[in-house]
Amino acid sequence: MKNTSANTPTPTIEELQKRCDTLEQQKIEMAAKIKWFEEQFRLSQQRRFGSSSEQSNPDQVNLFNEAETESSTLNIEPTIETVVYQRKKKRGHREIILKNLPTETIEYRLTDEERFCSCCNGILHEMSTEVRQELKIIPAEVKVVKHVRYVYACRHCELEEVNTPIVTASAPNPVFPKSLASASIMAYVMNQKYVDSMPLYRQEQQFSRLGVKLSRQTLANWVLHGANTWLNVLYKRMYEHLLKCDILHADETTLQVLHEEGRSETSKSFLWLYRTGSEGPANVLYEYQQTRAGENPRKFLMDFKGYLQVDGYAGYNKVSDVTLVGCWAHARRKFDEALKALPASLKSAPVGARTGLDFCNQLFSIERDLKEVTNQKRYEDRLERSQPVLDAFSSWLDEQSLKVLPKTAFGQAIKYCLNQWKKLNVFMEDGRLEIDNNRAERSIKPFVIGRKNWIFSNTPRGAQASAIVYSIVETAKENGLNPFIYLTYLFEMLPNIDTEDMDILDQLLPWSSTLPEICRVNKNT
Repeated sequence: MKNTSANTPTPTIEELQKRCDTLEQQKIEMAAKIKWFEEQFRLSQQRRFGSSSEQSNPDQVNLFNEAETESSTLNIEPTIETVVYQRKKKRGHREIILKNLPTETIEYRLTDEERFCSCCNGILHEMSTEVRQELKIIPAEVKVVKHVRYVYACRHCELEEVNTPIVTASAPNPVFPKSLASASIMAYVMNQKYVDSMPLYRQEQQFSRLGVKLSRQTLANWVLHGANTWLNVLYKRMYEHLLKCDILHADETTLQVLHEEGRSETSKSFLWLYRTGSEGPANVLYEYQQTRAGENPRKFLMDFKGYLQVDGYAGYNKVSDVTLVGCWAHARRKFDEALKALPASLKSAPVGARTGLDFCNQLFSIERDLKEVTNQKRYEDRLERSQPVLDAFSSWLDEQSLKVLPKTAFGQAIKYCLNQWKKLNVFMEDGRLEIDNNRAERSIKPFVIGRKNWIFSNTPRGAQASAIVYSIVETAKENGLNPFIYLTYLFEMLPNIDTEDMDILDQLLPWSSTLPEICRVNKNT
């Protein structure tokens, strides 16, 4: 038998060392991958089963100004007087609830035969009253309203003349000619779907229980007609006002549209949100687009010049002539996720993710203190209080970037802040700017909640109609209006005015001071 081992060359020390180095490198890479997968698993478990709150642990020690934080005037020691005041306020809570509701009074009196004293047989007088208050609900009711227009003619002309003048009594134009839809029922269907997130098939069942057989196709036709014919007129005017602002917020979320030409039913489309900031009346607009391409906000905001507050999505970089403002809530969220990705044994340890989170918390704490001050005062105080925190944070980020593994959750948090640092600092330029883009996230949330109920739009036309209705009702809500009553008012007025007259149209906008008082929600209720 031939001995092959004698022909195998013995590896040199350099080759063995190189092999060891290769194995060591593979070991390090494998350990990093395992750590990353463990982090992703813990984050997945947290998103699935844990709390969605990003609030920091109240027991967490603030690395900055601990004495100032602990001695905050907001943390006042409880006193007996405070407890008594709170109890008095609680007792009046019922009156606040009932204050602006219509009241029906039912009186219970003794009959004349019963108003005799059982002791002396004298006549009883009204000494006092006992009052019990209840809330009574009046369920939805459907009834038929017949609009009867009388037609008039002249008897004399009928007998004597060749032509007889005919005069018809005037009546308001319908919101949907040759349809059963009234202004109120069209507003009701939209309010149910876009405010209360009730899909049309469930409304179909509800109307059936009320004794009216209305198919969901009919309801859909009403929504499409109301949105595309009437509300779209108001939407375009709101868009013109939006572009005149100095500060806007933007965000986007996914939407599924089944019948898009050239696309599969499972393709993701997007609903884009653009809205005003803290200055002036709230104006919230949504736009349906097939993609998340940066070309969409570029076209929508083509005539806008000013500050645009967004998250870290690179698509907004295509918007020209704007200054992008970063979102510190997103930066903070990255460090919060990095903490949640840690194993249980390290979650209370003084790790880097906790330090990064504390920097963010310090900035948000300063913003809470400046919430009620003027824009100029906020600008000046930010320079005095926030700038030192930003400088320290920037140095810390540079230091950590040399140590951290880039693919870990902590590494991603560091990378996000460094990549977005210029945009994250823009809020320091103007006291009107906000530290985060939460205003936009709050505005897009109603659509996200509604999407869970009605899941998808059937056609692009329906998706755009939904964007229009959401724009109207969400702007109405933010301007203190009752969406249902406001929509009813719009559908009564729009078919009967000159929609080309911008002055008349401005009187119907959600922030118009000329709207009927009945459209408004009393803030004390």
